[in-house]
Amino acid sequence: MKQFSLFILLIILSLGVSSQNFFNESFNPKKKYLILANPTVRNIKVVQYLVSKELLDINTNKIKFVGLYHDGQKYDFSKTKEYIENKGLNNFYLHEVSGKLTDKNLFSTNECSDELKKVFGYSIGVFFFGGPDIPPSVYNEENTLSVVTDPVRHYFEATFLFHLLGGSQNEGFLPFIEKKPRYFVTGFCLGLQTINVATGGTLIQDIPTEVYNATKNSDILAIGRKNLHRNYWQNTVNDTQIMGINLHTIRFSAHPFFGKTIKMAKGWQPRVYSSHHQAIDELGKGFAVTAWSPDNKIIEGIAHEKYRNVFAVQFHPEVPALYENMYERKFHPEDKPMTYHQMIGRQSVRFHQEYWKHISKVIKKLK
Repeated sequence: MKQFSLFILLIILSLGVSSQNFFNESFNPKKKYLILANPTVRNIKVVQYLVSKELLDINTNKIKFVGLYHDGQKYDFSKTKEYIENKGLNNFYLHEVSGKLTDKNLFSTNECSDELKKVFGYSIGVFFFGGPDIPPSVYNEENTLSVVTDPVRHYFEATFLFHLLGGSQNEGFLPFIEKKPRYFVTGFCLGLQTINVATGGTLIQDIPTEVYNATKNSDILAIGRKNLHRNYWQNTVNDTQIMGINLHTIRFSAHPFFGKTIKMAKGWQPRVYSSHHQAIDELGKGFAVTAWSPDNKIIEGIAHEKYRNVFAVQFHPEVPALYENMYERKFHPEDKPMTYHQMIGRQSVRFHQEYWKHISKVIKKLK
């Protein structure tokens, strides 16, 4: 009888770990839950790395991760479920949301609203990761230069963020965050862009074309390395060591986020990992600029003026290769191959560490 009871207990525990409807199953309400939007295997591995290196310095006995996604997304999240099970990860769970989403019903109550409210109620914050272009119809523009591969992902993340933060598209909507003003929201690259669009902002659909009037590869390269936001040499030469990204510096704005909130010299110009061709055009409701590109033409960071734990960056501070030597790459065909860690240098590594220290500090204080 004891063996049978143990067998049943093991089944229950395994279902809890692998469940794709975590907040609809039995879970421990005494734990804190951080949401990971678009929980691909790659994104789970990134979070694992950050935690293992104590960059994301949190107590995983008390704080757990819940991957959140819509059942209409193109990615096969059974791969994530299998990865969690095979690796025996007892601090990662999955929650699937369903409901009809189109570019017409994102900024109001819709079929996902009740489930999103539940997720918000049981969590303390959310991360939004990088990815491909948002359908321009989401920010009420025609598609001129965007490449859209998974519209439902963008619909889902945009509506979740609108429910969280509200936006100028629907001034009468009361955002969830009003119930928990210290709720944590951050994003990297696409994550920043989605936060901006969800709150009523717009995007530059292609930086070289719209900002620099450059369409030919030679003209784009003539913009200069420090102001390129990905590497266009990969379109010119056949060299497997040419990296697809760029590592350029940023400038802090007059906003106190970099300088006072995250204590650092205002004149510091750290080098960051950049991989995008789109950027913020008009700012979303409630946001201020915290950082700019070297030529002050591209917004590199934003923070909410009312909700202090809502902020995002256009670059990628989550990339593991920034923190230790991994593979060697080069920007220009004639460059000497180096690791990203070597390229950005010790001071810029410290900037990234300070950024994660702030995120960790915010999360630790949440209830």
